[in-house]
Amino acid sequence: MAGALAACGSSDGGQGAGDSKTVTLVSHDSWAASKDVIAAFEKQSGYKVKVLKDGDAGQAVNKAILTKDNPQGDVFFGVDNTLLSRALDNGLFQPYEPKGSDRIAPEYRADQDKHRVTPIDTGDICVNYDKKYFADHGLRPPRSFDDLVKPQYKNLLVTENASASSPGLGFLLGTAAKYGDGGWEGYWKKLKANGVKVVDGWEQAYNEEFSGSAGGKKAKGDRPLVVSYASSPPAEVVFADPKPGTAPTGVAEGTCFRQVEYAGLLSNAKNTKGGKALLDFLISERFQEDMPLNMYVYPVRQGAQVPPEFVKYGPQAKDPETMDPAKIADNRDQWVKSWTSLVLK
Repeated sequence: MAGALAACGSSDGGQGAGDSKTVTLVSHDSWAASKDVIAAFEKQSGYKVKVLKDGDAGQAVNKAILTKDNPQGDVFFGVDNTLLSRALDNGLFQPYEPKGSDRIAPEYRADQDKHRVTPIDTGDICVNYDKKYFADHGLRPPRSFDDLVKPQYKNLLVTENASASSPGLGFLLGTAAKYGDGGWEGYWKKLKANGVKVVDGWEQAYNEEFSGSAGGKKAKGDRPLVVSYASSPPAEVVFADPKPGTAPTGVAEGTCFRQVEYAGLLSNAKNTKGGKALLDFLISERFQEDMPLNMYVYPVRQGAQVPPEFVKYGPQAKDPETMDPAKIADNRDQWVKSWTSLVLK
């Protein structure tokens, strides 16, 4: 591993591309990595890492597109399969196939003919539930999309705006995958009639409105169902003090949509050599095994170890909804437009 990292800086770049000893990563607000892991990359590659966070995933992607001719950095991390086509269609990335790409699980790969993006992590967007609420009310937690429109779950769910939030869009795509082009709008009409609440973003939904999270409890949130991630329950355990014996929240496994996040070398990057070195590192075993307890996502590298908290409290969904990125590209904007007029007006 050290040898591979030491060689990272030798990739061919454009004229003057390798002059800078700083490589800049542009990402969303959820980016996190252990200091010692970044320090190891810096020591072995000779590049200093600078990180620019640019809001949530949707905002960060849009800003990167607007600044693509004079980018803020060299590598962008955090465009997921729901927004991938927007980034590729706008020429956000230049081709590069990182060292070690052959170790990435095949089901996560995309853009294989051009290698403009590299999968870095995966996670499931799912409805989470507050275990205590359902126990106190003698009510079985919902297990599926179908359950969410039943009368016993009226006024219990909060979700994010699909036009502005990555999990909100993922949840919409999950319903489109489940019910098809002709059925998802009818499903959302039922969900709206059953009292679904829509807020701007994940932070508000999970940490203010949801009664099961640590933040939601403090804010006196009154919704025991929230669109979040399959990895949210282990986060509730890891950050709790004292740590509970079991997660206070659970996942409705029949509501999950699989999300994959990608990184790429930005077009017009000033330090292409450093950018390539960083991309090599992002799929290295060291970084992949560091990710779960920092960003609460799963590695895409085959053989990368997952922490026990994930295995126990946040296993990946066995049969999540998925959708071909090409289908998302063809329909996303129209679906979001229809969703907005249906649910928000």
